[in-house]
Amino acid sequence: EVQLVESGGGMVQPGGSLRLSCAASGFTFSDYHMTWIRQGPGQGPEWVGTIDQYGEKTAYSDSAKGRFAISRDNAKNTLSLQMNGLKYENTALYYCARGGRNALTMRNAWGQGTQVTVSS
Repeated sequence: EVQLVESGGGMVQPGGSLRLSCAASGFTFSDYHMTWIRQGPGQGPEWVGTIDQYGEKTAYSDSAKGRFAISRDNAKNTLSLQMNGLKYENTALYYCARGGRNALTMRNAWGQGTQVTVSS
């Protein structure tokens, strides 16, 4: 059974940083691109970024570029999202997902999410 378990969310002040993690199991992690998706209050899901299976190539949304960084450890089956310079509008439930950007349309490929709240 595919399992993706996110952690690391919390409340942070504007300008602060958080590092999210995703523990993967039930599939060969190193075979898949992995993606971070977020869903803000009252909004639809939004693609944040994707990393290739080797951890060599990444792609980010315009809003994430320059402030967020995705990495992975294939030996530990873990995916990470380092978020710096957080803004109020980054408040959302953050999900890791198996696959590339098209994972945005495959809800069954996501974890349960971890909440990030940016508030002063």
